[in-house]
Amino acid sequence: MPQDTLKDHGAEKRLVNTRIWVAVGLMALLGMGLISRLFYLQVVRYNELSTQSDENRLLLQPIPPTRGLIYDTNCKLLAMNTPSHILSIVREQTRDLEGLLASISALLPLSEGELHRFHQRLKRRRPYEAVPLKFDLTEEEIARITVNLFRLPGVDINAELIRRYPEGELFAHSVGYVGRINDQDLKKLDPAIYSGTHTTGKIGVERSYEAVLLGKPGYQEVETNARGRVLRVLKQEKPVPGKDINLYLDINLQKAAVKAIGDRRGALVAMDPKTGGVMAMVSNPSFDPNLFVTGIDTKTFNALNRDIERPLYNRASLGEYPPASTVKPVMGLALLANDVVTPEDKIFDKGWFQLPGSDHRFRNWNRSGHGWVDLPKAITVSNDTYFYIQAGKLGIDNLHDFASQFGFGHRTGIDIREERPGLLPSREWKQGVYGETWYPGETVIAIIGQGYMLATPLQLVESTALIANRGRYVQPRLVKEDIPEVQGEFWGDDIETDNADDTDAMNWELIIEAMEDVVHSPQGTANWRIGKGLKYRMAAKTGTAQVVSIAQGEEYDAEQLKEFERDHSLFVAFAPVEDPQIAIAVILENSNGASNVARDVMDTFLLPRLSARQNTTKEDT
Repeated sequence: MPQDTLKDHGAEKRLVNTRIWVAVGLMALLGMGLISRLFYLQVVRYNELSTQSDENRLLLQPIPPTRGLIYDTNCKLLAMNTPSHILSIVREQTRDLEGLLASISALLPLSEGELHRFHQRLKRRRPYEAVPLKFDLTEEEIARITVNLFRLPGVDINAELIRRYPEGELFAHSVGYVGRINDQDLKKLDPAIYSGTHTTGKIGVERSYEAVLLGKPGYQEVETNARGRVLRVLKQEKPVPGKDINLYLDINLQKAAVKAIGDRRGALVAMDPKTGGVMAMVSNPSFDPNLFVTGIDTKTFNALNRDIERPLYNRASLGEYPPASTVKPVMGLALLANDVVTPEDKIFDKGWFQLPGSDHRFRNWNRSGHGWVDLPKAITVSNDTYFYIQAGKLGIDNLHDFASQFGFGHRTGIDIREERPGLLPSREWKQGVYGETWYPGETVIAIIGQGYMLATPLQLVESTALIANRGRYVQPRLVKEDIPEVQGEFWGDDIETDNADDTDAMNWELIIEAMEDVVHSPQGTANWRIGKGLKYRMAAKTGTAQVVSIAQGEEYDAEQLKEFERDHSLFVAFAPVEDPQIAIAVILENSNGASNVARDVMDTFLLPRLSARQNTTKEDT
């Protein structure tokens, strides 16, 4: 064979060796790169990556505190916590959220409101935090979800405590309710304190005492697997439960008040004049606060909100009404304190009064007049003409300054935030609002609680208690304890009561005796309604507030008016006169019978106590 056809083994060997060295070099470079990367990850970035690893493996979960309970004065529960099953979703544990929601919707009904609130909560959640989708699951719904959990990644069912109001509508406006935390709430609330908590107080005591009812959240550190399931709890800090609260409210008295008012629109406030404790606060009609706890649906809320009878409106503290003749005892004290009249001064009432130079007649409710009338009789028979005549002598400035000392035109500062100040008109007020001067005829109607003057039932009971106490002021309160966490957070206006307290003792007794005669004298405006059979002495004043004006020469005829145009009925009272234990204010909108309501409530409160006292006296003797 030719020489050039023989293989060159040396060249082949060199080629193989070259390839081997190249491969070894590449492997060395790769090894060095791998070692460098391992060094970088495990040494240079050790702290950062170990932290990330722990974050994927370890979770810090909030533990919501148990909300404080609310009791009435007899330690009966008005607001409690009950267990409820909640369906929640952890967003990080599902890839297709919308698909998951569709799967859940096929298993149990989800309203548009529930889906909307879920997406709102989803925006403000923390990573790996379970977000509630549906509350109050039934046993059937729990079973449906449980058997399908294998195909519902991120879904879990937990038992949590939710708020319940066992008396339903009875204390909706005073105790209030909690509701879902919304975007407006988030602007004011501390996220750390509300970790794991889905509700906050919305109105009433629940809102005002939120800081003490809520408690403080706890935390637990848990270890999870790759799917987010909790493997074990590593450490835990227990939550601090909220403080329980005791109220002056009396469930039995509240029920008696609601029963007495019936289906009429109105409000009632009953207060202990010794302490200022509010024992009953009724606004009728009312609503079921349980509807708001886990989120009320739009249809139900709109039905409540648009109801012409306004069940959501707290008439007791927000309702501003002409106080009418219920202010006559205060105005009588003003006349005496300003030396406008003496107890013996009399006027002759022919049924009307005219200002000099005017042909307008300010009519007495008794068109034929009451004849000779002094101040006590003017209160007893509720004579208007007597006060018309004295109005110009007293003047709007003195009227305003004196009535202001009885709380008119000021918020009482009761420990709920839903309160209005009413309106006590003055020259400055009219000039500022209307740009007009004050006219003498406006003082004439202001002195009988009409015209611009407005008051809430809460203000009326406050002023009545001031009379019962002969000038000693007490602030209305719902909660018995003084709670430091909320001191200074209530919104009463400064009221100067020094002059009221310094009023001559004889003046107080004169006015109170006249108020007694309202009920116990045959001439009294409340005698024929509630005076018969009373087993205690009551001091009171009736009132009728006009809703629409009646033209000169015409008489009021309720049957000829639409329901919402009829007069309001008002009544204020306290009893027993010798030792006041209850003061009360009642208003019935477009209806009469406020005095009968007050009598029923006072009987409920006083008769058992008087009976117990008599039995004790018999045993002692």
